[in-house]
Amino acid sequence: MTEDKISRARLDRARARLAQQAVAYAFDVPVEEIAAPTRRSAKVALARQVAMYLAHVAFELSLARVGDAFGRDRTTAAYACHRIEDRRDEPGFDGFLDALEACLRAAPPPPGRGACEEIAA
Repeated sequence: MTEDKISRARLDRARARLAQQAVAYAFDVPVEEIAAPTRRSAKVALARQVAMYLAHVAFELSLARVGDAFGRDRTTAAYACHRIEDRRDEPGFDGFLDALEACLRAAPPPPGRGACEEIAA
């Protein structure tokens, strides 16, 4: 794997983690549950699907990159996005997603490699 691909994968994981943290807070579930490799409860599964959807929409990650960042298959990410998109017809849920998406889009990008060293210099 080239250094560019490694850096992109690291950035994707940071963005996925940010989406997981925002959704964990909004759903009042531990972020570790969302990141867990197994399905867990229906509430946690929905939170994970929302986090995948937001990573795809807010950060414009491809479904393959969302799957990689969440440690899941591309088809799992696609399924999550379709499920959440279908629920956007519900006004309350749509507004909830709009608010989360706006928060994630407003977040500053994670610092690049070596950014701390540059700031300290």
